[in-house]
Amino acid sequence: MNQPTPAIVAQSAVRRLPRVALLLLCAAYLLPGLVGRGPWKSADITAFGYMSELARTTEGIARWFDPMLLGLRPETLALVPYWIGAWAIKIAPSWLNPDLAVRIAFAFLLWGTFTATWYAVYYLARTARAQPVAFAFGGEARPTDYARAIADGGLLALIACLGLAQLGHETTPALAQLFFASYLFYGVAALPYRRAGPVLALFVGTLGITLSGAPTVGLALAIGSTLYIAYERRRAARSATESDDDGPGYTLGALATMAGVTVLAAVLVFSLRLAQWKLTLSYGSLFSDVRGQAKLLLWFTWPVWPLAIWTLWRWRRQLNARHVALPFWFALVPLAATWTTDFSDRSLMLALPAFATLAAFALPTFRRSAAALVDWFNVLFFSGLALLGWIYWIAMQTGVPPKPAASVTRLVPGFVPEFSPIAVVLAAAATIAWCWLVRWRTGRHRAALWKTLVLPAGGTALCWMLLMTLWLPPIDYARSYVPQVHAVTERVGQPSCVAELALSRAHIAALRYHGQLNLQPLLLGTNCPWLLVSPETIERLHTIIPFDQWRFSGTLRRPSSPADDLLLYQKITPQ
Repeated sequence: MNQPTPAIVAQSAVRRLPRVALLLLCAAYLLPGLVGRGPWKSADITAFGYMSELARTTEGIARWFDPMLLGLRPETLALVPYWIGAWAIKIAPSWLNPDLAVRIAFAFLLWGTFTATWYAVYYLARTARAQPVAFAFGGEARPTDYARAIADGGLLALIACLGLAQLGHETTPALAQLFFASYLFYGVAALPYRRAGPVLALFVGTLGITLSGAPTVGLALAIGSTLYIAYERRRAARSATESDDDGPGYTLGALATMAGVTVLAAVLVFSLRLAQWKLTLSYGSLFSDVRGQAKLLLWFTWPVWPLAIWTLWRWRRQLNARHVALPFWFALVPLAATWTTDFSDRSLMLALPAFATLAAFALPTFRRSAAALVDWFNVLFFSGLALLGWIYWIAMQTGVPPKPAASVTRLVPGFVPEFSPIAVVLAAAATIAWCWLVRWRTGRHRAALWKTLVLPAGGTALCWMLLMTLWLPPIDYARSYVPQVHAVTERVGQPSCVAELALSRAHIAALRYHGQLNLQPLLLGTNCPWLLVSPETIERLHTIIPFDQWRFSGTLRRPSSPADDLLLYQKITPQ
């Protein structure tokens, strides 16, 4: 017998969120940051470097299965993300910058993540155990309308996640992993209701995440999904009728499909030794860095983690139900990867669709007073952030007030402010839209289930829009290698080649793309007139470089980060 549901929702509360408004919100979140900037440090430019190398390789198809950047394999030995970026560069018209072409391709991945998450939440909310209480005289929410409202809330919750803002707009394997993980999530959720689409999503999601640098996470998600489908079938077999229990259930064909996909993923993982690519267990830090990991979890998944915890509490009698158990598993596996790998934030990003799903199922259990508290907090929080953004931007442009202006100068030394009318108009429009949204949300009108998450999603989109319009020039200056590369090219010009010693992958990619420099490893033997060296080798530099052949020419710094210094040496020409 089913436990009582904690959801109490009337039909009047499941009004549909206008599709135009939802699409505009997604566009306002996706589009800012596409143009007006280059690849950022350090994972962004590094991944782009591998994509550029693949796009211009002439070594045949074998190189596509072994990406290289000046003889270095990537730290995240993914394949599919680099293929996507390389093909975006190859098919882009000549007038389109290669980095912009890659960003456009990866923007479609984020859009696909939004779509998959919406449909996953929708089908989970369709299950009988997720439905609200049936009223004695009718008037409770209809199943499809209720599921649509919950799905709208899930998508708003995903957009509201703070951790998605920057990483979701970079062209790294992490975004591809998020895309494929969300499609695997959708496939498992929708499999009882559809066949072709979910089956295709299972194959694309499982194999895609396996070949995108997260094979262990993908395999764990697939194994857990297979076991859960088997459990659901066994539980349904014990029930008197499946329809009275949880709606449409998993068929034997669904179990066979999920098991087959899992076996295929396991074959790829172990035959290609993919598990060695990503999984780097660090058991010592598992307990020593608890505080840091907890801080990451709290801010990265804000504001959905309190709602997710509330869902687990309020639905605690249905923890084995499909709408709770599946998102819990899809959140738990990336969370475990966060604690056991060196890619904490990027591993945690894979859990955001599941966290957003759990947060969405908190909505039908909220009291009006709690929803009002969430609303006012978001009004004050995001309005305050927007106000600070405008004040500091005015100070950067005019020097008044002096203290904020001095703070900006200290953070981005050497940056010359520039005024962009288009950026100001877009930022002003976003601010006006936010004011209208606050007025609408705090007005007196009929309640809607998704309204609690409108302000968090709108506030996050507003802040991202302000960052990518008003603050894009200083942010790009601070996070780009362009100033440092320009300093290098001003010193060396365009020589036939430049030797390098122990440079990072990010520096190599930036020097090759922004400076068009022909880098060659020093240790392989070169006859280049210039040498760039990483300061990390300074202690053993005298044993590597014959100083009777090289003369120190200077230290080239990235203005906003002294940790990215480069040492420049010039070859001594015999007299």
